[in-house]
Amino acid sequence: MYSFSATYLSPSFIGEGTGGNSLTTKLNLQFAPADMVWMGISSALVWIMIPGIGLLYSGLSRKKHALSLLWASIMAACLTALQWFFWGYSLVFTHTSGSPFLGSLLNFCLMKVLGAPSIVSTVPDILFVLFQGIFAAVTAILMVGAGCERARLGPMMLFLFVWLTVVYIPVAYWIWGKNGCLVTLGCLDFAGGEPVHENFGFAALAYSLLLGKRHDPLITKKVPKFKPHSVTSIGFLHGGSTGNASIRSWYACFDTDLAAAAGGLTWMFVDWFRTGGKWSTVGLCTGSIAGLVGITPAAPILCNFAVDLKNIFMIDDGMDVFALHGVGGFAGSVLTGIFAADFIAATEGVRLITGGWMNKHWKQLGFQLANSVSIVTFLKLRLHENEELLGVDLAEIGEYAYYDEDYSDALGKNPKVMRMREAAKEKKAAKTKREPPIEENESNESGCDK
Repeated sequence: MYSFSATYLSPSFIGEGTGGNSLTTKLNLQFAPADMVWMGISSALVWIMIPGIGLLYSGLSRKKHALSLLWASIMAACLTALQWFFWGYSLVFTHTSGSPFLGSLLNFCLMKVLGAPSIVSTVPDILFVLFQGIFAAVTAILMVGAGCERARLGPMMLFLFVWLTVVYIPVAYWIWGKNGCLVTLGCLDFAGGEPVHENFGFAALAYSLLLGKRHDPLITKKVPKFKPHSVTSIGFLHGGSTGNASIRSWYACFDTDLAAAAGGLTWMFVDWFRTGGKWSTVGLCTGSIAGLVGITPAAPILCNFAVDLKNIFMIDDGMDVFALHGVGGFAGSVLTGIFAADFIAATEGVRLITGGWMNKHWKQLGFQLANSVSIVTFLKLRLHENEELLGVDLAEIGEYAYYDEDYSDALGKNPKVMRMREAAKEKKAAKTKREPPIEENESNESGCDK
């Protein structure tokens, strides 16, 4: 995304991380208003992904777990915002770190972050904090799907908080930081293929393996659900990743839309051949997401077959987080080494790249492979069986998203609910025994009122 190994085209200023003095300097004059407006709009578009992912995961889960996934998505966004404010942004995007592995705490609690130029050099630091903070929140939220229907919510949030600090921040610095080791090597990443999708995709695989499989046998049944993928695809318009309003921004928007279309069609046709000529709405939506992740129509082919790997290796990844994002991110990173073009990057007007095989820069594919392989590292969490059968909504939250006769019957057959009802009956029976018997009415005894 922000490769400091690239060549800059006449930058008008260089950020020093001082924040600037708003009392003596008109800080707004050093930035293009159009760039700031576009970055603000892009931040709002990416933020839409937060409820979008919650709705997506909720729609894919069964009704007794639906509310918990919405809660987890919003809670993950809240935790990420605090972490990003205190030390996250500083450790990734500080201006002064000379380390190849991690930034500094110069901007701890956003100190000296005001009107100084960000490392993008076209927008102020404080706006860049907002945009990248929402990116980090989306990364954490996407991992929620790996623990669907069996993970305890409290430990899940603790895991996400630690993972963001210990894993996401260093990896993001390697690729986006000013002196990151992968940036120095020459790796390219425009909008988060490695630090976002591939990173949390493989982390989700490790989390799924750690949690184990669900106890509920109903997971083998297919229940059609509406998948609001369109809400998430809006945020995937990564035109804001350029850091300015330029031709490259609109090129990125169109490429994103094209990738979603090609991905959806590719996945759907693969499903059509594999299912004996049946069109799949789920396949169309899932393929669009895979295309958005890889930004290449080849990614849905890889991801489609990667979904089957979880059955072969008996991995319970209910939302296919690893198949879509881990494999898709890996494929997108590698293919960048082939299709990266220098003339596209030049339309941004800020920096140049050497490109990939399209520009006869043969080494770029090796750089991208090194980039991808460096990300692929493996890193009481789950519910009790009775709580899992009851559903995370009631077991952890005490509320549920839907209530109907089917759900009522399911609760009635649940062991935990049955024990609760039996205890209530025993308590009522014991109370009845302690109460004195009610004397019969004299008129009834005499039979006058018969």
